[in-house]
Amino acid sequence: MAYGEGGSKDMLIVGTKVKNYIRTKGVMSSADVLDALNDAVYELLERAVKRAKENGRKTVQGRDV
Repeated sequence: MAYGEGGSKDMLIVGTKVKNYIRTKGVMSSADVLDALNDAVYELLERAVKRAKENGRKTVQGRDV
């Protein structure tokens, strides 16, 4: 897993894009939404990598997601 300084996970999402999207839906975003979404992306990617490996591939494909 990619970790930044201090052992924290690297941010895989663009915070301003996420917050702008949420705002267009007429709601606000809490302070922890970006971290929670980032964790969800990591989990999704881990499952996709595992599936690709289980299928004997070294390339993650859309169908793995």
